Amino acid sequence: MAFGSSVDSTADASVSPVVRKAAAWSWRLLLILAAVVATVWVIGHLEIIVVPFALATMLTAMLVPVVDWLDRRGLNRGAAVAIVLLSGFVVVGGILTFVVSQFIAGAPALVQEVTRSIEGWREWLSTGVFSHFSTEQIDKFTTGAIDALQSNQAKLTSGVFATAGTITEILTGALLVFFTLIFLLHGGRNIYSFTTQVFPVSVRERVRDAGRAGFQSLVGYVRATFLVALVDAVGIGTGLAIMGIPLALPLASLVFLGAFIPLVGAVIAGGLAVIVALIAKGWVFGLITLGLILAVQQLESHVLQPLVMGRAVAVHPLAVVLAIAAGTVLAGIIGALLAVPIVAFLNSAVRVLIAEDPAAAEKALEAEVGPAIKAEPDRLDDDPEAEPARADPPAAADPQR
Repeated sequence: MAFGSSVDSTADASVSPVVRKAAAWSWRLLLILAAVVATVWVIGHLEIIVVPFALATMLTAMLVPVVDWLDRRGLNRGAAVAIVLLSGFVVVGGILTFVVSQFIAGAPALVQEVTRSIEGWREWLSTGVFSHFSTEQIDKFTTGAIDALQSNQAKLTSGVFATAGTITEILTGALLVFFTLIFLLHGGRNIYSFTTQVFPVSVRERVRDAGRAGFQSLVGYVRATFLVALVDAVGIGTGLAIMGIPLALPLASLVFLGAFIPLVGAVIAGGLAVIVALIAKGWVFGLITLGLILAVQQLESHVLQPLVMGRAVAVHPLAVVLAIAAGTVLAGIIGALLAVPIVAFLNSAVRVLIAEDPAAAEKALEAEVGPAIKAEPDRLDDDPEAEPARADPPAAADPQR
């Protein structure tokens, strides 16, 4: 054994220290990479569970302050959850019904406008700089475009659910979001307190502090993004309606939804509005629409986001772009939607987790964000002896200590 040990020592000594350190780093990084790949693989196979849970968590971040406010006013927590959810369903359902009806009613008018524009382009091509093309070639191209629009109009206005499998997946995901949201709003703090008991006692409070800090940033992100999206949609939608652009309300709805995908979503939705204005009303209205969108986005970037987002939620633009790109590659539109909230959560959670004094780091984070949401732990009717506030989960953005 001594001989073998001496041989190993001699072999180690013959290897450059740089190579030994590189090898040590390499196998550790490979293990981390393998763990990340395995996690992504599991999430991909459980997407129908993971995505609804993530969406329900974002909705919880938006609605739990209202539930807490009603709870503190003496209303039973179950009743508060029911009131908030029913009110949300009424508002969102009414808006969606109105938007869809407006889209169905406006799509034929838009097709007519596009058809008229194509007819105008046909005359311009026949007499303008492209007059060397034959009349038959131009007629074939324009007639094909018009036929394609008219033949696909029914598909645009009748729905996008092509298979029974798609409808089943959507209904399953919606039900999972609904039931998860109910339990997170009603007893999310107790659920978080229970799940964090898997960690050793020595690090349990540090993990809970990190979770609270991350959820605090998530609350700030969702609240700020909702406000920014609302301002974008109202501003752009009003301008489009004043100019008489077809499908002004559906376009404003797309702007609202697009704002939840930072940097990319607003650009795509705004570009679509410019294209519709250009086709339906001409290049003058197209330029006016472009100016309107640029003005609203400048207001968003320089006034609204710095005012309502807070430094703790702010993420470097490069991190935002990379996160959206990675989310899009891994999970499409849903991945792009969830990428930035996840980064915002991890940004604050990791800062607190690695801090020498997690409680102090959490308080410093609160000072950066602004006044926190104060709330006691969820007290279920069958569990009057709830845990103290120190064990609060992230469903309270910053629970009372």
